[in-house]
Amino acid sequence: MRLTKLGHSCVRLDKDGAILVIDPGGWSDPAAALDGAAAVLVTHEHPDHLDADAIRAALSSDPGVTLWANQSICAQFAEFGDRVHEVRHGDALEVAGFDVHVYGVDHALIHPDIPLVVNTGFLVDSELFHPGDSFTVPEDPANTLLVPISAPWLKAGDMIDYFRAVAPARGYAIHDAILNDNGLGLMTRMLSVAAAPGGAQVTRLEPGTSVDL
Repeated sequence: MRLTKLGHSCVRLDKDGAILVIDPGGWSDPAAALDGAAAVLVTHEHPDHLDADAIRAALSSDPGVTLWANQSICAQFAEFGDRVHEVRHGDALEVAGFDVHVYGVDHALIHPDIPLVVNTGFLVDSELFHPGDSFTVPEDPANTLLVPISAPWLKAGDMIDYFRAVAPARGYAIHDAILNDNGLGLMTRMLSVAAAPGGAQVTRLEPGTSVDL
């Protein structure tokens, strides 16, 4: 399986000629991200993770594309019928040739005055976990963790503790579009602190960079 890091929290996974895209939001050039996709997973409804117009265009232009997300997102795309699939915590799915397990319920708390939305994390092929905007620890091991490094709901200590709780063999930074170069450097160093006790390999991939998992 090949992972390509796109903008912010969006990634593409390629395997056996099929492309799975996770979280094509407004900060990740979603139209380009969705080009050629067989299926789309969306963790939650915030616009930096969900560009509804781009996903609607992809579903309209290719009758083979499917969408997998929580109920509040699926309701926005009801006109596409059985190509839109509601997911929830505990689901085990086959999506375009990928094995997908779904974990988590809520978005991480920003502030009590800001309502929580549903957030679902995705473990793909028992290898890579995308938590969306959460500190969800999957019930099954994840060899590769996509690690949010900057958000209104996140501080460096939380990120460090989260990485150590999941205990992957490697991690790649995501949720990074709001950082300038100084912030990217700082939070990448904090990611190294998170990984130090277990000796995990961690890095931030530049958008467009691919690695084989």
